[in-house]
Amino acid sequence: MKKPVVFSLVHEQSVFMTIIMSLLTFLSVLALGICLSIGTGVMRWNNQWELFATVQITNHDKQDTIKQILATHADKIDTVTEISDAQMNELMSPWISDGGVLQNYLPKMWELKFKNQSDMDTVGAEISKVAKFLTHATALKPSTDAGWYMIMMTALILMMTMSAIGICISYIARNTAMLHRRELEILNQIGASDNFVARQMQVIVGRICIIACGIGFICAAPILLLMLSAAHSTRVGLMAMMGLSGPGWLTLVALPIAIIIFAIWVTRRTTIKILNN
Repeated sequence: MKKPVVFSLVHEQSVFMTIIMSLLTFLSVLALGICLSIGTGVMRWNNQWELFATVQITNHDKQDTIKQILATHADKIDTVTEISDAQMNELMSPWISDGGVLQNYLPKMWELKFKNQSDMDTVGAEISKVAKFLTHATALKPSTDAGWYMIMMTALILMMTMSAIGICISYIARNTAMLHRRELEILNQIGASDNFVARQMQVIVGRICIIACGIGFICAAPILLLMLSAAHSTRVGLMAMMGLSGPGWLTLVALPIAIIIFAIWVTRRTTIKILNN
């Protein structure tokens, strides 16, 4: 036979706790989802360009030297794309006039894709002696750093939200114990243990948290999907690389469960502390 709960939260407390836990769960899931999405985007961004590099020379007399180096290390290079004069004109069109005054000063460029990182380091060290060698990962580092900054900010928001959950649960448990002081005294007089009383509070809080966390997750998931859809619509750049894999979604599902367990643990810890005092 199922044992009834000895006491429960008043209606106002139950409504408040359900609303605040739903909101905090919503923010937690959203913050973690954004953090995982940006992290996935940064990893994909780095993997996409980690083997690419650009060679640039302003002294056209060094073209033969560069071509000789590239031919010597052809076994280490996957592809070589030479940027034509027409393409350079198109790239530099905002800064040069139709008269072609700067035509003779346009740099000569090659885009290289290497087979592995060690090949890039070897060839890059040799090319750097006669030309400018710039890896795409280095050129795109500002975008990657911006991604890491956003990850740290969302992680900070997640920690603050979890702290707010702990504070709210602790306050509710303490307030409830004060409201039901008479019931607690009676339970102590009839020999009820502290664990029994704490278990009553855990059941109450657990029920509310299950409902609230479910509501928070259901509201956060569609918004997260809309944000990812909007990011993918850019088609280029770091935002287009954002996404959530299967393990990412499993982590998001696990977060509300972790919040429920955390709330139950905080409730027990707070209740036991009040009873001991």
